[in-house]
Amino acid sequence: MKLTQQQLEQFDRDGYLFFPSHFTPDEVRKLTDEVPHLYAQDRAENVREKGKTAVRTNFAAHMYSAPFARLARHPRMIEPVEQLFGEKLYMHQFKINGKMAFDGDVWQWHQDYGTWLNDDAMPDARAMNVAIFLDEVNEFNGPLMFIPGSHKMGALEAGHDISTTSYPLWTISNDNIRTLVDKGGIVAPKGPVGSMIMFHGCLVHASSPNLSPWNRVAVYLSLCAVSNHIRRFKRPGYIAHRQFDAIECLPDDCLLKDYPVDLPWKDGTPQAELHGIPDEIGRAHV
Repeated sequence: MKLTQQQLEQFDRDGYLFFPSHFTPDEVRKLTDEVPHLYAQDRAENVREKGKTAVRTNFAAHMYSAPFARLARHPRMIEPVEQLFGEKLYMHQFKINGKMAFDGDVWQWHQDYGTWLNDDAMPDARAMNVAIFLDEVNEFNGPLMFIPGSHKMGALEAGHDISTTSYPLWTISNDNIRTLVDKGGIVAPKGPVGSMIMFHGCLVHASSPNLSPWNRVAVYLSLCAVSNHIRRFKRPGYIAHRQFDAIECLPDDCLLKDYPVDLPWKDGTPQAELHGIPDEIGRAHV
């Protein structure tokens, strides 16, 4: 899949692209059928909402679930980012965010690259998220909110919030958000199951709690240019991957056919991937 010149110009201007109904209901069903099984597992990769049993996010399912391993190699997700970066990609992070009905908590205003820079020592913002809606996203179930054009500000000053939710995040101050919104406004792409969003690593975004009776589950592939791989391994390997092998795409029908895929963590996560590595020994050789 290749982006048009108009799409390239829109991405440069706004910092994101939205593709309604990019995957068919049959393709998405292969993924949604697997989610309850993943969320029910007692694995470190399942981060629960603060004080609740609902899953906030599931990490690294592509390492132990065949449907998500195939999604991680899908050309509709990989090729547009390869086109933008002009080189092969590796999977920096893979997550299935829950935002469950009534229980899905806030994601504060932040830039993904803020975390990738501060925690992982990723050299540049040559990484981005590509997300698929596994549920319909509407105005009530905590849609993702973007500040268009905010990616052009580069990496903004951020504070490390380790208390608001169950997941630590480098967040942007309210004063800075007011300034950015005065200039760019706020948008919240909404659409049916199978819609896809791709957005710049420096695009400022957030989502409100889900107070509705409808889940809002989405899969996020954080794709990084191989040459831009992280240099610090302070976070567990299931959160920030330490293998930088280039992704090789499967055929476009890979969600509908059982193409063989490796599942190296099917029988459990390796102990070495469950913990961060101290800085003095956890730096990648470049």
